[in-house]
Amino acid sequence: MSITLHRSRMIPALTAIIAAALATPATAETRTRLVDCESGSCLLVTGYRASSASVVTINGHDVAVQGARKWRVSLPIQTVRQWSAPYARKIMVAVDDGHFQAALPIGLLGHVEDLAFLTVHSK
Repeated sequence: MSITLHRSRMIPALTAIIAAALATPATAETRTRLVDCESGSCLLVTGYRASSASVVTINGHDVAVQGARKWRVSLPIQTVRQWSAPYARKIMVAVDDGHFQAALPIGLLGHVEDLAFLTVHSK
């Protein structure tokens, strides 16, 4: 009897977990990485959307993406710099009514300092 009672409690819990997983928007898996492009280096942003008709915006700017439900867009680094705050670590990606933050590669929007020399000492 206690085993049956235990199973009857687990079924609603498992149902809730599965429903939460299915309700998680796929655009939460938006990813970024650096790639080579015609303008030198570009930020490749990829993600998923429910419909191929859904508009994708990055930091408030509409972007023309490639692909249907699995989309991708390549943005020149200079464009990403113009659309982002200095030293930003994330970009805001919006698909339909969902807004998500995508992490940028480390140091992407930092300023490059001219390094005259580097001294390394061993202990």
